[in-house]
Amino acid sequence: MDRPDQLLLPIELVREPTLATYRPGPNAEACAAVAALAQGTGESFLYLFGAATTGKTHLLHAACHAVIARGRRAQLLPLAQAGLTPAILDALEQRDLLAIDDLHCIAGNRDWELGLFNLFNRARARDCALLIAANAGPDELGIELADLRSRLHWGPRYCLLPLGDADCEALLTEVAAGLGMRLGPETARYIMNHHARDPASLVTLIQAVDRLSLREQRPPSIPLVRRIIHGEV
Repeated sequence: MDRPDQLLLPIELVREPTLATYRPGPNAEACAAVAALAQGTGESFLYLFGAATTGKTHLLHAACHAVIARGRRAQLLPLAQAGLTPAILDALEQRDLLAIDDLHCIAGNRDWELGLFNLFNRARARDCALLIAANAGPDELGIELADLRSRLHWGPRYCLLPLGDADCEALLTEVAAGLGMRLGPETARYIMNHHARDPASLVTLIQAVDRLSLREQRPPSIPLVRRIIHGEV
């Protein structure tokens, strides 16, 4: 049987997100707080909330990678993942950082709420930092266990906001440049006017533009982007 400190979870961290690749825009204060937590110099409890396109999951992954890069232990727990049960919470307080995503998914489930309440208490006793993300503030989640609601107020809470147009355009050109591709301002504006503006969608599109541009040996252009957006490739 695995010892508690060797607990293996059926969850993998994705490799891409880092704190450096998160474009903060209006969320600079929250981003700085997450970076400080990951470095062990900031608050040991942070709560992030906001719409699905504001980069909460990116920040949780990035914080875990930053902690691991320091030779410490971190665990991401995505509560939206199917098949998880409260038993998975056992011994997680032995990490240096526990990042819990999609907390709203367990609201109203007594077993999960009680399990998280006990985990939070154990985590604080062992100096395990907690980084929590949900789609709403602590008092709007529908958490029924009052003691768990009180724990969600332990530290600062940040409402993440979507990027503005200027930040989205800058993100497009930066990602393109990182791929060795120059994206002209007209093409960037076309994307902004005809495609979803959340960072993940924009990055995915630019990666697709890069692949098609290389395959056809053509520079990125509005016609090429249009084909991708309309599924003509």
